[in-house]
Amino acid sequence: MGTAKHILIIKHGAFGDVMQCEGALHDIRAHHPDDQITVLTEPAYAKIMQRCPWIDQVVRDPRAPRWRLDKMWALKKQLQALKIDRVYDLQNSSRTADYFKWMLSNAQWSGTAPGCSHPHKAADPKSIHSLKRLEGQLHDAGLTCSHTRHPDVSWMASDVSALLADANLKPGFILLVPGSSASLPHKRWPFYGELAKRFIADGRQVATVPGPEERELCTTIPGTTLTGGSFLGWFDLAGVVASAGFVVGNDTGPSHLAAHMGKPGLALFGSHTSVEKTGIKTDSFDAIEVADLNQLSVEDVYQAAKVRLSTHSNSV
Repeated sequence: MGTAKHILIIKHGAFGDVMQCEGALHDIRAHHPDDQITVLTEPAYAKIMQRCPWIDQVVRDPRAPRWRLDKMWALKKQLQALKIDRVYDLQNSSRTADYFKWMLSNAQWSGTAPGCSHPHKAADPKSIHSLKRLEGQLHDAGLTCSHTRHPDVSWMASDVSALLADANLKPGFILLVPGSSASLPHKRWPFYGELAKRFIADGRQVATVPGPEERELCTTIPGTTLTGGSFLGWFDLAGVVASAGFVVGNDTGPSHLAAHMGKPGLALFGSHTSVEKTGIKTDSFDAIEVADLNQLSVEDVYQAAKVRLSTHSNSV
């Protein structure tokens, strides 16, 4: 056997994109079974990457302004000390192209950075379905992809049975995800309260799990608000998703988490992006896409959810 190599994967964020790249991480590990694999990511997602079974270690990148040459020099020294042989740039941003140019130009590099050794050959990568884009990039780097199109982050879930018992929630409840980043209010469908009432009238339990910016919003929705005392971390959130029977949410991280845990559910999209580009649809998880979320009726969402619920009745 040859000497083990050191592989660097770059994936800064955001949360939904981190979920989507799980299958790519799995395929990179399969291609490099005996090599050391390090992920460079934002501090917010370091714990997720540390838990990922396909990764050996994590380097945190606070993404300091590039004019902070002292910070850039410190990161360069840290990365060069790892003696990286190959980089899989799954972020493919102008920042990571600069990292190739300034820090790791001697390493083999898979991505879209100009002049890299293993360029993604698609003419316009950003126009492609996100999972197909990842698959194409890895194919162009010589990898066989068995998992990239089918990420599975079930390993994120912690045991939350005590939390659910305290809230008198039984597995199979309906989980609603009414929030999104506070800076993106146009991604929020405004009628989750009415939808919750419809599900409760059907005899179903309903729960919400607020993030730091969503506690007030979730308290206006009938059902149970799960907070764990403040708000749930990634792994407890994944545990709640794993226990849910069906998920309805906006285009936001927990919805992508549910989709890539194989849960049945429904995501609601306005005109901010296309469902096709996000890769959120799976065999179990569907989406509704409309021009204006304010015009999407409760009845339309309720009926679409009922169809999916009947299809996956063994899950609830």
